[in-house]
Amino acid sequence: MNGEGKKSDELKMEVVNRERVVFMWGYLPGALPQRAPLVSPVLVRIPDSIDHSWTDVCGGGCGFAMAISDSGKLITWGSTDDSGQSYVTSGKHGEIPEPFPLPTEASLVKAAAGWAHCVAVTENGEVYTWGWKECIPSGKVFGDPSTGTSLEKDVFERQNSLTEQVSPHSQSSRSSGETFSATNTKGVGEESTKRRRISSTKQSAESSSSGDETVSALPCLVALNPGVRIVTVAAGGRHTLALSDIGQVWGWGYGGEGQLGLGSRIRMVSSPHPVPCIELSSFGKDSVAACSRGSLCSEGQGFRVPGNYVKGIACGGRHSAVITDAGAVLTFGWGLYGQCGQGSTDDELSPTSVSSLLGIKIVSVAAGLWHTVCISADGDVYAFGGNQFGQLGTGGDQAETLPRLLEDPSLENSHVKVASCGARHSAIITEDGKIFCWGWNKYGQLGLGDVIDRSTPSQVTIEGCRPKNIVCGWWHTLLLAESAS
Repeated sequence: MNGEGKKSDELKMEVVNRERVVFMWGYLPGALPQRAPLVSPVLVRIPDSIDHSWTDVCGGGCGFAMAISDSGKLITWGSTDDSGQSYVTSGKHGEIPEPFPLPTEASLVKAAAGWAHCVAVTENGEVYTWGWKECIPSGKVFGDPSTGTSLEKDVFERQNSLTEQVSPHSQSSRSSGETFSATNTKGVGEESTKRRRISSTKQSAESSSSGDETVSALPCLVALNPGVRIVTVAAGGRHTLALSDIGQVWGWGYGGEGQLGLGSRIRMVSSPHPVPCIELSSFGKDSVAACSRGSLCSEGQGFRVPGNYVKGIACGGRHSAVITDAGAVLTFGWGLYGQCGQGSTDDELSPTSVSSLLGIKIVSVAAGLWHTVCISADGDVYAFGGNQFGQLGTGGDQAETLPRLLEDPSLENSHVKVASCGARHSAIITEDGKIFCWGWNKYGQLGLGDVIDRSTPSQVTIEGCRPKNIVCGWWHTLLLAESAS
């Protein structure tokens, strides 16, 4: 890779005196009038008419950014009409951050964006989603956000929530050439077929006008079972995961490679379904009687998965990952580059424990287009999957089908606490406030002042603030920090 081992120059930034501030860098076509990539961190100035400070950053899809203000409003900026994002999805075409008009007065606590859809969680545990219609479940939409109206209208309820499902007799945790003809041949042929399929759909979506309701869906309140309260969400290429307050995972959207973890190649799930990461009998009063010592049998596996509930979720382009309260990692979905960490390039149709990480307590997981990054309780970083642009941080471009510990000298004696994955780049924050980025850098998404790819962690230094959270969009990066007093 170009520029391996190069150290970045320190970027000295003047930070305004606010409690929390946001920096951005990478490809946000509407962030500057000339629509040039932002190769170095730039302070995002929140208009005084909106709020005084920020609460969190939420990434964004292809070319727009999202963050949450201290009053719980979703703030979006950076997209343009000709960048392939509809107005419905991005909410704002320009450099000035503005509130996205969701049909609720409740404060938002979490939000996420996939390739062309968004999802947000309120303080009441409700979920709203919008964007590319294929990603949106049955529910209700609330008028045109561009006009600020709140007229409610019913969405057509689909007859079948699961379509193109394979026979139950063919369900397994691994891929099978019999269940999906496009995967009979591994390697270049399969990838080309999938790329053509995604590309043709993408071109169709991008060629349509923003008002075409056959492509884009307005904000929708997701219909969940009574009593289900969601605390966080994750958005992939065309699928969504939601985690409830009792540690149960729900999923919907496209599942053709198993990224919904339902045991088969379900191409479309149009209503939220529980993902069987841990047996449902384990939730509630019967959990102790169901399994002893906090270890639960996971359906379709020959060993017990440590943990009583799921505490973290992540969505990649076409794969997913979850972690249990005991620190076990389970992955499912597309595996062509080893992004499921199972030692193979097979797809995983059901949540499957990453056995090589058993015994290591994982506390956080992030997923990119083709790769996965995990953080252990000891602050170590493990990465696996595609590595074409150095996004694993291993110093080369060789894919890893098993988790690999990053032992780069720059991370020596560092305790990593936050990790995020973009489409083809990665970023972390250490406990002592250091920021490292690596991987694809065509649009400056590493924030190092240039457009040279890095295959090892490279430090980004922003003076006068302490980083709190970092989120990689597909082609950009957002940083939440506390400013100096």
